[in-house]
Amino acid sequence: MITVVGIGPGNLALLTQQARQAIACAGVLVGGRRHLKLFEAFEGETHLLTADIAALVAWLEGVQQQDIVLLASGDPMLFGIGKRLCDHFGRENIDVIPGVSAMQYLCAKAGVDMNDIWLTSSHGREVDYENLLRHNKVALVTDRNNGPAQIARHLVAWGAGQRTMIIGENLSLENERIRRLPASVVTGDFDMNVVVILNE
Repeated sequence: MITVVGIGPGNLALLTQQARQAIACAGVLVGGRRHLKLFEAFEGETHLLTADIAALVAWLEGVQQQDIVLLASGDPMLFGIGKRLCDHFGRENIDVIPGVSAMQYLCAKAGVDMNDIWLTSSHGREVDYENLLRHNKVALVTDRNNGPAQIARHLVAWGAGQRTMIIGENLSLENERIRRLPASVVTGDFDMNVVVILNE
């Protein structure tokens, strides 16, 4: 059985009891280097997850009868690997344990309700700014190529430099930093982050 476990934004205090139990009972623990480092005490077999998802799926096909736990950042079904694995193996063959998403965490810390928020991602994809600007409240998962500075530059170009950007870096970790700035002044490099954009 393949179990996909959402481990939250990074602080193990945010792990659910169900997630802890699944990890403790795993025969094989799969995750990125950063994820596996969080569970160095794990005594079973580990398998490093890389950006080559096709290779991961092929490997999982050969070992899916074992007790596999795949660690996913945040929540696996929110711009995570959960959908890809459910689509490939069938929902009945994948057990998904939800986790706290970085978007949830940032909104909670910043006091932004999520009732009318548009959730999207710039991770590995181009941002649809025309669609984004139709929404007054947006949360984005980012990546190195489409981070806060690049997003801010596009907002300014679209005449939306007055929109507020809440940038959450290293969420839940000791070096967490949350900043609230107008898009027009956002520049520079940022650590691992999620962004909320508000038309206030």
